[in-house]
Amino acid sequence: MATVGIGGGVDCCCSTAAFSSSRNLKKSSCLIYQKKSRFASRGRIRVAYRSLNVVAEVNFVNAEEGKELVDQEGYVVIDVRDKLQYERAHIKSSYHIPLFIENQDNDIGTIVKRQLHNNFSGLFYGLPFTKPNPEFVQSVKSQFPTDAKLLLVCQEGLRSAGAAAKLEQAGFKNISCITSGLQSVPPGTFESEGKTELKDAGKAGLVTVQGKISAVLGTVLICAYLFITFFPEQAEKLLALAPS
Repeated sequence: MATVGIGGGVDCCCSTAAFSSSRNLKKSSCLIYQKKSRFASRGRIRVAYRSLNVVAEVNFVNAEEGKELVDQEGYVVIDVRDKLQYERAHIKSSYHIPLFIENQDNDIGTIVKRQLHNNFSGLFYGLPFTKPNPEFVQSVKSQFPTDAKLLLVCQEGLRSAGAAAKLEQAGFKNISCITSGLQSVPPGTFESEGKTELKDAGKAGLVTVQGKISAVLGTVLICAYLFITFFPEQAEKLLALAPS
């Protein structure tokens, strides 16, 4: 407590305080007050003022909690996945603003990396060759104010967390993400559009048929084993007909 005398003995009291409060969902938002003071020349009143800095942190939720945020609190869904995954399945009425976009650069280094990617990750998992979207933050800013309630989603949860960090740095205050992404969302939780379930939108490439191929080969081997076991003479004749 500080007392300053003015003129003929009239006293003015000024108090200064610093405090912080937190809001606990999964992670909290903090209000941090910083005090600044300035002093005028003699005969003038000392002036104290405070500036309020809001530090927002990302709120991580599960699928059911995310559904409640959308239905009850008016959160808008932003899908940050690549174009291919978004087209396979996405939450109805969601906004598609990808964190990564297809890399179509044609410099030598990029061409080599693209070929390596397409022959491995692209072939087996159906993943596109991408690069960071330089317009991501600006695209979000052009469509939403910084106090908008945003629920970011991706397939596994990593891209949405990265996108949330960028938007937080850009001044967005109400950001939530679904932990583990859409792959953890049970069918029917959100109304969706696309040819597959949300949880399966990340599956593509050879891995999608690997299970079927394994099942067919396993069935053939089991049938061959049973045939040899129960019909050994016929099996021996068939083996004799096989070219050596």
